[in-house]
Amino acid sequence: MFKFFLDKYDILKVKKARQCAGSRTYVDKRVYDEFVEKAKTRALQRVVGDPFKEGVEQGPQIDSEQFEKILKYIRSGVENGATLETGGERFGSEGYYVQPTVFSNVQDNMLIAKDEIFGPVQSILKFKDIDEVIRRSNASQFGLAAGVFTQNLDTANTLTRALKAGTVWINCFDVFDAAIPFGGYKMSGHGREKGVYSLNSYLQVKAVVTHLKNPAWL
Repeated sequence: MFKFFLDKYDILKVKKARQCAGSRTYVDKRVYDEFVEKAKTRALQRVVGDPFKEGVEQGPQIDSEQFEKILKYIRSGVENGATLETGGERFGSEGYYVQPTVFSNVQDNMLIAKDEIFGPVQSILKFKDIDEVIRRSNASQFGLAAGVFTQNLDTANTLTRALKAGTVWINCFDVFDAAIPFGGYKMSGHGREKGVYSLNSYLQVKAVVTHLKNPAWL
């Protein structure tokens, strides 16, 4: 899962979900530094706590195993040379809370960019042009969903067709509807939920062949 944040002159400069945990964020090199600073500021403002309380944006991890797994990924990012902009530690002294974490200077071969972390970790990667970001994004073994933020219709059309992902959101993210098919490419699953395509999971297709004497073919 990934998102794209492209240059502000022909593409909107903006800010990889219930079943979508986007962690890779590709940003145009011309606005990269500015975006990193805004991402860091937003992470520091993020409200962590009891998810049943109003105003809380981020709750705990489901168990100790997932909690430790996320912290292990964060340590690997530091060890592999990514820049830890903020976060990276346990939040508070109780529960399985992880600080909102932002990495910059992330490379495609790092675990924090290759694996699905399913935790509050954002990896920000830099790119130069559309062809490069398509190639790098599609090199992933996953392909559940992507978000593209742009003011350029040609860019949006190119990316929606080129990205190997089951869902591509344009200028929005994590938008669902019962009529919209949902499912992934590659290691992100087979088949589709929701929409008319979901009915395929409940159907059996049978072929019946009968020999006809002197069939009147049209």
